[in-house]
Amino acid sequence: MSEDKTREDKNPGIDAKLLRRIIRFLLPYKKWVILALTTVMIAAFLGPLLPKLVQVTIDRDVVSGDLIGLRNMIAILVVILLAEGALSFVNTYLTQWIGQQAIYDLRIQLYRHIQKQSLRFFDSTPIGRLITRVTSDVESLSQVLSAGVVTILGDLFKIIFISWFMFSLNWRLALVALAVLPFMIWATFWFKNRVRVAYRDTRKQVARLNSFLQEHVTGMKIVQLFGRESEEMKRFDEINDDHRQAHIKTIFYFALFFPLADLVSSIALGLVIWVGGLNAIGGTLTLGVLIAFIQYVRQFFEPIRNLSDQFNTLQSAMAGAERIFTLLDSDQSIQEVAEPIALNDVKGRIEFQNVWFSYDQSVDIADDEAKWILKGVSFVVEPGQSLAIVGATGAGKTTIISLLLRFYDVQRGTILIDGVPINKTRLSDLRTHIGLVLQDVFLFSGSIRENITLRNPEITDETMKAAARAIGASGFIEKLPLAYGHEVRERGVSLSHGQRQLLSFVRTLVYDPKILVLDEATSSVDTETEEVIQHAMETLMEARTTVAIAHRLSTVQHADQILVMHKGLVRERGSHQQLIASDGLYRKLYELQYREQEAAV
Repeated sequence: MSEDKTREDKNPGIDAKLLRRIIRFLLPYKKWVILALTTVMIAAFLGPLLPKLVQVTIDRDVVSGDLIGLRNMIAILVVILLAEGALSFVNTYLTQWIGQQAIYDLRIQLYRHIQKQSLRFFDSTPIGRLITRVTSDVESLSQVLSAGVVTILGDLFKIIFISWFMFSLNWRLALVALAVLPFMIWATFWFKNRVRVAYRDTRKQVARLNSFLQEHVTGMKIVQLFGRESEEMKRFDEINDDHRQAHIKTIFYFALFFPLADLVSSIALGLVIWVGGLNAIGGTLTLGVLIAFIQYVRQFFEPIRNLSDQFNTLQSAMAGAERIFTLLDSDQSIQEVAEPIALNDVKGRIEFQNVWFSYDQSVDIADDEAKWILKGVSFVVEPGQSLAIVGATGAGKTTIISLLLRFYDVQRGTILIDGVPINKTRLSDLRTHIGLVLQDVFLFSGSIRENITLRNPEITDETMKAAARAIGASGFIEKLPLAYGHEVRERGVSLSHGQRQLLSFVRTLVYDPKILVLDEATSSVDTETEEVIQHAMETLMEARTTVAIAHRLSTVQHADQILVMHKGLVRERGSHQQLIASDGLYRKLYELQYREQEAAV
């Protein structure tokens, strides 16, 4: 069980430390918050002032028949009501504006934190959970950061002012009115202790629901292909039912508390009318004071109900904040050195020196070798040379390029670019000089131009079109209705796989990297498209260092050096001719693929 989870279970109330972290997002707008608090305090005083003025009007002007005094008091009451309305408008607009600014800042901070994380973080964190954090969990803080804190303080001030007016009018009747307050306080604490647990469970179920939907909508093709619709529907029904039950439990506490609060308020009102009425009949209490007390009792329990409602909102926010700050406090980003070495005038020399790596960070060199993905891998690629990495699935090929791009840090050994250890440079510098083309192409919603340039204003249309011509992608792009302005739908589904692959290659080339990393860039395209890419690659690789992962050995025959990986080890290295002549693992793999190709023909 995590430390945060333990803390939640032990402390079902408001976590003061967590609340301070929430309020901290209001600090950049403290001047506006102070203004909002000022308007709330004035409004909190004007509300209780009205029954006092009514009492004075009845006991002084109505009883004595002072018509002029009655008119003047009515004018004062109208002015106060107008002032209350104006303050309410200012306060509502101002608090909502402050809240939206704070929510904007929080969402930016959260997304920036997610962007900084290493791939290790995304390997272990469901995407649906992250979406829930940035959307609904952040939104749960909206009401607290907008009107919540200010409104709570305003209601507290209103209770204080009402109490002061009641005791100043008749302290005995004030005690009668507040006699039911202990029961109201007990009911409020009983309610809030249960509601926070219910809210936390609701947020958990929302995250489960989002994760399931994100995963299964993305993988709907597999669900339909294997006819698993009814089974997955049952799973969704179970998760959806858990969410419903959690939400209904929250509604149950709301439905129980508010009628109870109304009942307590009515009892207090009845006591005031009974005791105050008897005193008024006996001549020890004026009619104006009795009417004022009836108004004060109605006013007194309204902010208490509001506080309970705001507390419920705060509970929801606390449940969301716990998850948000747990994410912000969980940092798995790649750590950069305080004084990085600049990568200037990169030539493209790559060197791996005795590199060991496992996705399990707790693994030690002495542990079972089966836990290691790479085991003492060493090689050198000189500037302008091409290196092909081949081997069976799971041999460690993709891991090598992930480490070169520093998506992960190695546990032992060193990776160097032009003699500089990559963990001594800035990530931005390193990745600026490396272009990556993956087998699984990802395109964003937006235009062809935006997908190629990634909205980088430094990349001109001339550079983009020149790269497209070099790759051979300009032909199909210019046939589209809007050419480079053509809108690509989500994940590029409006384009063929070959077209998406070409676009990803153009996207890499417009950044003019010194090092090209290719993860079987031609494996999923047709023969004609493959020929176009191969021709472009032969031209572009002349001035660049290239590292290519190859599944089809026919595509790497012209590489300057070939590494044969097997179970995390470099088993063989050399040119195609040298490896064929050595009659080792590479030759066996080559002959196996050759026979498979002949059988397919």
